[in-house]
Amino acid sequence: MTGIGMMSGMIIFWIITIVLAVLLVHRLFQQRNQSADKRSPGSKPTAQQILEERYARGEINQEQFRLMQEDIKQS
Repeated sequence: MTGIGMMSGMIIFWIITIVLAVLLVHRLFQQRNQSADKRSPGSKPTAQQILEERYARGEINQEQFRLMQEDIKQS
């Protein structure tokens, strides 16, 4: 009896683990597609959009972001 209980417990554990992994991967791809969908197809991103994306990816820090944002506003 305990062998069947342990086996069913392991099966349930692996089902839950696989479902959570699939949901996580789906959510990551969904977020990536949403950021790409903000722009209309075939259009170039604005300087502000590029700056925001670079800041979000961690390529520039907050101080650099603010300085570049001021430069954009002056242009």
